[in-house]
Amino acid sequence: MRTEHYIAELLYRYNCVMVPEFGAFLTQMESAVINGTTNTFTPPRKTISFNEQLTSNDGLLVSYMADAEKMSYEDMQKKIAWVAQQWKLRLEAGERLSFPNLGELWRNQEGKTQFQPSNEVNYLTSSFGLSSFVASPVTREVLKEEVLELEDKIPFTITPEARKERSSRPYFKYAAVILLAVATSFTGYRLYNDNINTQQLVRQEAQQQVSRNIQEATFFNTAPLELPVISLNISSPKKSESHQIIAGAFRVKDNADKKVGQLKEKGYDAFYIGENDYGLHMVAYGSYDNAEEALQELRKIKKSESSEAWMRSVK
Repeated sequence: MRTEHYIAELLYRYNCVMVPEFGAFLTQMESAVINGTTNTFTPPRKTISFNEQLTSNDGLLVSYMADAEKMSYEDMQKKIAWVAQQWKLRLEAGERLSFPNLGELWRNQEGKTQFQPSNEVNYLTSSFGLSSFVASPVTREVLKEEVLELEDKIPFTITPEARKERSSRPYFKYAAVILLAVATSFTGYRLYNDNINTQQLVRQEAQQQVSRNIQEATFFNTAPLELPVISLNISSPKKSESHQIIAGAFRVKDNADKKVGQLKEKGYDAFYIGENDYGLHMVAYGSYDNAEEALQELRKIKKSESSEAWMRSVK
């Protein structure tokens, strides 16, 4: 008969299990705990304690064991009293009593009973299946304090605040690409219309000049007249925009000058543009008059040099 086994079973349902003429095992609710040093999470549980002052018989343990062992209440009460007497004798002899899933009992030098609970079993049924675990600590970086140190290695094309906003709203990147495509198409369409209008004006002027020659030949000279050959050079209007591929923007002017020198060593026609609206010094890979040529060069630079490169058009 393992009395400690039945005590452990009852502790799942009751907060106090008394062993007649020996003492009582008590449980108390304990909330979840997070250890900030070891990052260990412990779920809610019931902690066990022992009180040797509670020695009366409340009938709980005796009734439960009598029903489990198929014995009468009186016979089971006698057996539990004998077990309690044996436990007391062993404690008085200086022996430590070890109860599985409960803990250890012993007497100190003053003769008082001491109890060390076991934490192997959680008697709180609502925490069934939960166990302690160690969580990985979360590390954070303050980027603003490292901007000046990293600027020599990584050019910032936009401010850190704008970068954070752009990363939190990725659809802005796609909107910018669509806007660039629309602007380029509109510019090409406008230049095409200007070219058509110029050609029409030149043709009208040529027709007027031919008409004047024909009129002079008809009214002032009766001899056949050979009409002069008119050579017209029709050229497209010059584009008034230049397209710059931006390599980066720097807080310190010296860093921008260094970047220009590095790009020139790589064969780019790089140059310093000036300060933008944010007070950053801008550097360009080069400038192009043809928008299509600039877009092709931008695609090459994004693949080979930096994916952060971008293009702007300047009138």
